[in-house]
Amino acid sequence: MAGPEIEHLMQMLARLPGLGPRSARRAALYLIKRRESALEPLAAALAQVAERVRPCPQCGNFDTASPCSLCADPRRDDGVICVVEDVDDLWALERTRAFSGRYHVLGGLLSALDGIGPEDLHLPRLLERAGQPVVQEIILALPATIEGQTTAHYIADRLKAAETPDHSLRVSGLAHGVPVGGELDYLDDGTLSQALRARRPV
Repeated sequence: MAGPEIEHLMQMLARLPGLGPRSARRAALYLIKRRESALEPLAAALAQVAERVRPCPQCGNFDTASPCSLCADPRRDDGVICVVEDVDDLWALERTRAFSGRYHVLGGLLSALDGIGPEDLHLPRLLERAGQPVVQEIILALPATIEGQTTAHYIADRLKAAETPDHSLRVSGLAHGVPVGGELDYLDDGTLSQALRARRPV
């Protein structure tokens, strides 16, 4: 029905979240029909992102700068670190403009079923950052799922175990407003803002 190049394009598009085979086929046809206005600009944008965008070595956010623009911003509060599962959660919280501290992207959640253990997450860097004297609070902004809460409790235990007489941390989590089973990226800005303001100890 189509040449190997088009078939390959449809297969690659079908791997994207929210796109099945039919949606990928429609997207491929749309791009091919609009080569100059859609296909070529998209190809150029993808090549530029692949070449320039990298994870921030400090927090894990994606940016062209190292460290990222959030970590490099001197106006942000160094005393509070907000821990999130992935970059899309960071972006969701940042959209609310309700948080002015620093971020830390775990890169996943603990899951025995999926074989994801503590060594698969960016935990050593978090513990290192949390041990800095300037850090006073860690906000565990993780999903209200079994995996999210298991990860939050594990991190809270590790942070408390690492405390010293000279440096104790407040460990908090998002409060009411985040539904059980909810993913941060799908919540509205008002719900996220309220959840951040009403955070509670873990």
